[in-house]
Amino acid sequence: MNTNTKTSSPVVLVPGLWLGGWAWDAVAEHLSRRGVPAAAVTLPGLESPTARRDGIGLVDHVSALVGAIHDAGSPVVLVAHSGAGVLATAVLDQAPETVRRVVYVDSGPVADGTVARPDLGPETTEVPLPSWAQLEAAGASLDGLDEHALRRFRDRAVPHPAGPLREPVSLHDPARNQVPATVVCCSFPSAAIREMVTAPGMFAPSADLTDLEYLDLPTGHWPMWSAPEALADIIAATARR
Repeated sequence: MNTNTKTSSPVVLVPGLWLGGWAWDAVAEHLSRRGVPAAAVTLPGLESPTARRDGIGLVDHVSALVGAIHDAGSPVVLVAHSGAGVLATAVLDQAPETVRRVVYVDSGPVADGTVARPDLGPETTEVPLPSWAQLEAAGASLDGLDEHALRRFRDRAVPHPAGPLREPVSLHDPARNQVPATVVCCSFPSAAIREMVTAPGMFAPSADLTDLEYLDLPTGHWPMWSAPEALADIIAATARR
């Protein structure tokens, strides 16, 4: 029985590419034990290998996330892993009042006009999970994942819809930058991230956030599997503020 009576904001967990809500199972279980209500999102096209992925666009993923936040009972703590930082930014731009704090897990906000995969042509409908070597070459550390975790990842991963990856993010409301934010630093330490924020590049939009904290969780790019309890502790503490 959970004896923690401190009120927690609802948490919405958004996985990165190739993953459904199942990726958060261990974290969600730890949050439940801590009395923190959490809902994990499976985005359109990522329900199963046989799900339809053609015709799905960025607006569909953003709309699905807005719906999940509404169902959870906003304002929520929005937790976005990896590529889901794009969706979190879009939601904050569209409805900043629905999010009390955003937690970027090995991720961060993006700039207006950002395209995740500009190399994808209109004929591409889906993007399969790359090889481990390709992921590591792209900077996604596999640290902390044993053979069982890697096999589960490969077996359960679903090709990601190409539409949301090749469409630009359109941002309009600077109020998104006023939503408090936490960046959980896994693949790179916070000291390195702070330096990258001051230079042009993918981390630069973080410089516009008015309330930003960095927390180190030294592990690989998928801490929901390599350090689920530690990640749940960070999320729970955030939800109880």
